[in-house]
Amino acid sequence: MEQKTVVKSLRNKEKSKQKFLNAVEKILHTKGFSGLKVNDIARTAGLDKKLIYNYFGGKDELIDEYIRSQDFWSNVKDEPGGPMINDGGKTFSKEMLRAQFDHVFKNKELQKILLWGLIENRKSLKKLANDREENGALLFESITDPHFKENSNRYRAIIALLISGIYYLDIYATTNDCTFCGLDLKSTAGRSEIEDAISFLIDKTYE
Repeated sequence: MEQKTVVKSLRNKEKSKQKFLNAVEKILHTKGFSGLKVNDIARTAGLDKKLIYNYFGGKDELIDEYIRSQDFWSNVKDEPGGPMINDGGKTFSKEMLRAQFDHVFKNKELQKILLWGLIENRKSLKKLANDREENGALLFESITDPHFKENSNRYRAIIALLISGIYYLDIYATTNDCTFCGLDLKSTAGRSEIEDAISFLIDKTYE
């Protein structure tokens, strides 16, 4: 009986945490960062504001968790074994970049977070960038650096161009009705061309 009570309590906690995260997303969508105040978050979630401190440690930590949950590269993990290791990370690079291209296009809130990170000096956004860099460093060091060795920084520079290009193209596609270099980035055909180009560039890099 006691175990069931504990399980129920944990489930309720997770549901409440998700309500707070959903509330952050809703407020960001309607009011932006300036609307993220403890009372407003609690009111939107329909929960006691004390739970924000109990579950997350505070408003900033709640916002950090929300932003981190939306970011693509902060949630990519290095799994041992598999083709990503056996081929020096070529398959892994293709899959992750193509997945990022799809993820950012579909996630409007992440697009806003990326733009805010460029124009606003906020601790939460700096922390996201630092977390992304730390996670990326682990991926480079364990997967691609051993393959490229003295050319590892050249590979990192190429990936930097590809990732930043993906961010820009996805944001451009969702905010403009015109094409980019003659490609309709909202269409399946146009997006397939970009995905094929990503694979082509990675193949050439590994050659």
